[in-house]
Amino acid sequence: MNTFGKKSIGALALTVASITALAACSSNSSSSSATGTSTSGSGSIGLHGQFGNVPAMATGTQTAGTIMMAEPPNSAPTWILPIVTGAANSVYTVPMFDYQMWRPLYWLTNGVEPKETPAMSLANDPTWTNGDKTVTFTLKSNYKWSDGQPITSKDVLFWWYEMKAAIKASPANWAYYTPDLGIPDQVASISAPDSSTVQMNLVKSVNPTWFWQDEMGAIQPMPSHAWAKSSASGPILDFTKPANAAAIYGFLSTQSKSLSTYASNPLWQVVDGPYKLTSFDSTSGGFTMTPNTTYGGPHATKVSVLQAVPFTSDTAELNAVKAGKVDLGYVPLGDIPQMSSLTGTYNEFGYSDFGWSYVAYNFKDPTGDFNNIIAQLYVRQAMAHLEDQVGYIKAFFNGAGGQAFGPVPSIPQSPFTPSNAMTNPYPFNPSAAETLLKDNGWNVVPNGTDTCAKAGTGAGECGAGIPAGTKLEFNVIYNTSPAVIGEQVQDLASQARKIGITMNLSSSNFNYMIQNYNDAASPANADKWAAEDFGGEGFSPYPTAFGFLNTNGSGQIGNYSNKTADSLINASVTGSNPNAVTSEAAFFTTNLPVLWQPVLDYTWAWKTNISASDPAAVENLTQYAATPEFWYLTK
Repeated sequence: MNTFGKKSIGALALTVASITALAACSSNSSSSSATGTSTSGSGSIGLHGQFGNVPAMATGTQTAGTIMMAEPPNSAPTWILPIVTGAANSVYTVPMFDYQMWRPLYWLTNGVEPKETPAMSLANDPTWTNGDKTVTFTLKSNYKWSDGQPITSKDVLFWWYEMKAAIKASPANWAYYTPDLGIPDQVASISAPDSSTVQMNLVKSVNPTWFWQDEMGAIQPMPSHAWAKSSASGPILDFTKPANAAAIYGFLSTQSKSLSTYASNPLWQVVDGPYKLTSFDSTSGGFTMTPNTTYGGPHATKVSVLQAVPFTSDTAELNAVKAGKVDLGYVPLGDIPQMSSLTGTYNEFGYSDFGWSYVAYNFKDPTGDFNNIIAQLYVRQAMAHLEDQVGYIKAFFNGAGGQAFGPVPSIPQSPFTPSNAMTNPYPFNPSAAETLLKDNGWNVVPNGTDTCAKAGTGAGECGAGIPAGTKLEFNVIYNTSPAVIGEQVQDLASQARKIGITMNLSSSNFNYMIQNYNDAASPANADKWAAEDFGGEGFSPYPTAFGFLNTNGSGQIGNYSNKTADSLINASVTGSNPNAVTSEAAFFTTNLPVLWQPVLDYTWAWKTNISASDPAAVENLTQYAATPEFWYLTK
């Protein structure tokens, strides 16, 4: 899922991951609650989808054992240090893996709802003073490190100084960094007035909701008493000194690159989350975690061992589910019709993820003057008219998804969805796409390749930087997992071909794409791709596109840059009105910085002998948030 493999980690760049194996039956039923009252619906095509329900908490004795959870193909965790790099920033590395060991300050998912679960946050909600320029928060006393040491404000400062050292070495070393905005550049000073209190003084006023959920939500305290050293046997250093901080980061990041030692390295055994890592296969990405008996957060009475089982294909994974070889697995989108065969053995639940799916454009690729072509809004509008979202949901999603026309979806529920995102402003209409090209100076050659016939910047001309004779031809790279990504792109290319747009398709995989076809992370490859579809993005509850669609944002993929967009995003992150983010989303719905796609439902099946002390702990799997500490066995 692009968040595609995604989910709230703080900054909008959020976890970028593959849309792998998501699915669920589209319905017109009411939305799921955090208390497990979901109901399945009729399977109609609409703006949202839901499949099945999460039963209420099982009665009787809770028991512990080993719960085997399936891992999608190409989703192996690639980083363990709680300062995630841009290249490693995926939902499978962060919320599904790293967060099991080191929890963020604020837990910003509650079942299917994009909101905080306070009991799972390490800190109390922040307070604001000084005209929204000073923020203060206190750590909760019930959380501590697994070696018995308390979590203190010093551990927050340790993360802070190491994060700054990481950025100084390279901005790509922290995935959520955007120069001059947010953490750390907008923080004039940070201090620890006492062992449980942290205070930040900002250089200027910010939107409190944005800074709390999208910035502070990314902070993961780290054990300063165990990690503040520059070698395995070295002494604990004063991390507030820049030279020491740099040396410490160099050591910790080197250890994080050594995947084969993840389970044996003593560093990674000091945790504050509900689990400790006991085995890790650096080849397959499979791992086992055992309960952290000192975990101070809410959990089931009996906490089981978690075993993540990797699969090389969706087919292999579903066969394992059918055979009962995994306790909890995802249901690949194409296999939704087979869900009925699991009835009685497995419970099932699917829901749309809070985020977006899209085809990214590379506004920096000069090949064939694509950068100048895609800069024209009418070209992006024409591409949107070639996308048959309703047809995709019926033919490719098996009804398990909903249409989406902008960055903020209508489901899961959010108070920030703009009205223009409720109906398609550019409905499927190839004739309208053809007319847009003809009206703007293109010689349309159905089943051939269009060329610019009228160069120039005036009315009826192709636009700035597009010479006469320029071909409307570009390459598109797409992720092969799940297959629905390729199916959508292939249909889009087929529709485009009918009006003379040549899309040269090539397939790839998620990990390779986010590492190589991302202008910020791989600037040397900026001319190697014109468009790509790896999946999508995830949101924190405050859904600003800051970091992703602002000029030079940390999560920028293809160098989109628009002054109006920058202004709207700036209002969302610096103003006091949280509804500013709605205006921002409305602009992106019509300006089309990417080609918005329908959103898949992520569907999970789990054995009927597994229950949860809070049904939201199963529902939130659809949002790429795993909380296995709430799961237990009933027999």
